[in-house]
Amino acid sequence: MEHNNSRKKSSKPAGLKSSTLNLILNVSIFLLAAIILYMGYSIYIKLANNRHAKDDQLTEQVASDIIQVEVLNGSGVNGVADRFTDFLRNNNLDVVKSGNYISNDVNESLVIDRSGNMANAFKAAKTLGIKNENVIQQLNKDYFLDVSIIIGKDYFNLAPFK
Repeated sequence: MEHNNSRKKSSKPAGLKSSTLNLILNVSIFLLAAIILYMGYSIYIKLANNRHAKDDQLTEQVASDIIQVEVLNGSGVNGVADRFTDFLRNNNLDVVKSGNYISNDVNESLVIDRSGNMANAFKAAKTLGIKNENVIQQLNKDYFLDVSIIIGKDYFNLAPFK
């Protein structure tokens, strides 16, 4: 009988050790889950703040004092690029290149931001009377200018011809 009693005594501490171990494991799992949730939430907040910061940066862009533009004639009518160039220079935009576009069949004039500051493109478009819907962005590190202006067949409706 003594042999059985010693077995019972040793089984109680083993059961106590098992429940203590289960409790420690459950608490550890809970703490790890809480840490993972906190880190996930922190990353989400950081990404949301970055998104808002980028939106604010875009809306806070200011046009440069000197905007370098190229004027490309896509209308197929001779002399239009020269007239736009003179008009833009008289309105304090620095025309660094003037010539023909690769196509003579452009219906609506376009203003293309090349430098990443859309405010420059919008200023050029406003100066010419080009709709904001016709202002696009195509960044190109090979261009050493701010804005490309492509004159379309609607040139006679724009400021240089009014």
